[in-house]
Amino acid sequence: MDLYKTLKHLYQDKADKIYKSILNLIEKEKVDSHASWLNASDVMLITYGDSIMNQSEKPLQTLHHFLNKYLKSHIPNVHLLPMYPYTSDDGFSVVDYEKINPDLGSWDDIKELSKDFDLMYDGVINHISKESAWVKGYLADEKAYQNFFIPCDPKSDYSMVTRPRALPLYYPYPSKTGTRYLWATFSEDQIDLNYKEPKVLLRILEILIFYAKNGARFIRMDAIGFLWKKLGTSCIHLEETHMIIQVIRYVMDQTVPHTLLISETNVPHQENISYFGQNNNEASLVYQFPLPPLVLYTFIHHHSHRLISWIKSLDETPLHPKNTYFNFLASHDGIGVRPVEGLLSVEEKESMIAHVLNAGGRISYKNNPNGTKSPYEMNISYVDAITYGEDETLKVDKFIASQAILVFLKGMPGIYIHSLLGTRNDMDGLLTSGINRRINRKKLKLNEIEHVLSLPDSFESKILAGYLKLIQERKSYRAFSPDASQEVISMDDRLIVLKRKHPMDTYAIYVIVNVSNQHISLNLPFDGLDLVSNNEIHQTLEIKPYAYHLIKVVL
Repeated sequence: MDLYKTLKHLYQDKADKIYKSILNLIEKEKVDSHASWLNASDVMLITYGDSIMNQSEKPLQTLHHFLNKYLKSHIPNVHLLPMYPYTSDDGFSVVDYEKINPDLGSWDDIKELSKDFDLMYDGVINHISKESAWVKGYLADEKAYQNFFIPCDPKSDYSMVTRPRALPLYYPYPSKTGTRYLWATFSEDQIDLNYKEPKVLLRILEILIFYAKNGARFIRMDAIGFLWKKLGTSCIHLEETHMIIQVIRYVMDQTVPHTLLISETNVPHQENISYFGQNNNEASLVYQFPLPPLVLYTFIHHHSHRLISWIKSLDETPLHPKNTYFNFLASHDGIGVRPVEGLLSVEEKESMIAHVLNAGGRISYKNNPNGTKSPYEMNISYVDAITYGEDETLKVDKFIASQAILVFLKGMPGIYIHSLLGTRNDMDGLLTSGINRRINRKKLKLNEIEHVLSLPDSFESKILAGYLKLIQERKSYRAFSPDASQEVISMDDRLIVLKRKHPMDTYAIYVIVNVSNQHISLNLPFDGLDLVSNNEIHQTLEIKPYAYHLIKVVL
């Protein structure tokens, strides 16, 4: 990219100064490293630092010990959800970007964890806690933080601004010179940074480089679509936002090129994939937000047509060789509703929402420009969402079948720790906090989870065993690497069938997943080896309810 030209567009007469500052930063921070791309072994575990608790040690130490004991040979990458000091939103209202929450542990604990796993850190760079030194300095009129935040005028018209929550856009804050109204997209405690101030961009670049030099192979750019504000627009996906990301990518490539950026934009597909940029100049990976609701819909209705149509549509956007999708089904957030706009009808979305409510879940809403509200996300444990209403004897198979789609789909899979461990709805956490998302953020006690995992017949033990089998099968064949091809094969509306092939292989692997509770006798146009059962297949495959098969076919 032309760094100077981009900065000139963003900062006009301030461009020269920020340009020189960035060049100095690059010269100062440049390290000798190389960017390694992803392969079939790259699977990401998503977890909070304190998802597993043990009174005798800090949570990061407990997590490290647990991961080494159960997952070391299976999952090489770990996404640590925000581990910084915070004041709200379970970590996403950061007080200090460069410190570790002492309740979790220390940078030494992070360093030890990074010796055994490649880590992903959150770059929560759209907003910061109102208790941060940055906000306090701004409200005190300290020169170092001048223009760091965005003043709002209550008399102005903000109706066009995209609202991801059913909350106000700005709030009053007491300052040295009286009450100031500041832009806060997500909550009163999460005040948006002002990227029209070059010092903000420079400070954020320093922080992201600090992360990369202190254990982060991946950096997740949280809520990145809202970065630039321009009154009279939607203030999401603006050209200037993409330019800021391009600057970030350029600087990271010049200083710590081993770092992979992942964009987090919970929006419809075409908007989402715009964050790859032009010729891989923004994010290396983008979150696949349509996948969780589409898989859920598929297993509710035992019909693959909506999911299949969407997977086919992915081929319409050719990817750069060093771009791929970050696939996930569950995370610390809910199951998004917006990403299936245009993919599911209103009636189909309503049927899914009704299912989630019946399964004990909750629905979170967002404000619309016309003053109405609409569903934003479904809050529920993905385990309960998938298995609710199913026969007890089929619940484990049904859940593992849903996760097989995640593990074998083109891209890199991200697996939430509560899916891996079969965690159900945390109703106590939900009701005690009054926060919908807490239903899927349970804090597990180490002794309790290890006890249930020691019981071979427990639900949790069966889920973990089934999941680790999926991961091992993925790792064993480069046909599941991000650079392997994928083709959707139409065979039966109750099946998902994907043909995966690596360009250097003389065989393909057919992934076949039964999304129904019916036994299916399938006639195949080929012979092959079932890698799941190790049985030879001669044109006929008997598929049990919610079973998956991997058929290796020599070409």
